Amino acid sequence: MELLAVVAKGGVLVMPVSKPMPSVEHGVHELRLKAEGRRYRVFYFVKYKDAILVFHSFQKKTQKTPDLEIETGRRRLGEML
Repeated sequence: MELLAVVAKGGVLVMPVSKPMPSVEHGVHELRLKAEGRRYRVFYFVKYKDAILVFHSFQKKTQKTPDLEIETGRRRLGEML
């Protein structure tokens, strides 16, 4: 994924491509993707210089990120850390 390669090289993604998701955890960002008329979101976390944790993705169907997706993201990040 080209966008994560930018992050891996030390770059910072901003809106409309990525936005912070402190509701999941401080340091988590939401990658915002569109494909075939559908919207997708990918939660990623950059804590270490040598690693990007990609820990949850889902199809976005509503304006607000559903609480279930936020909770799933929190749980998965916790499991990985």
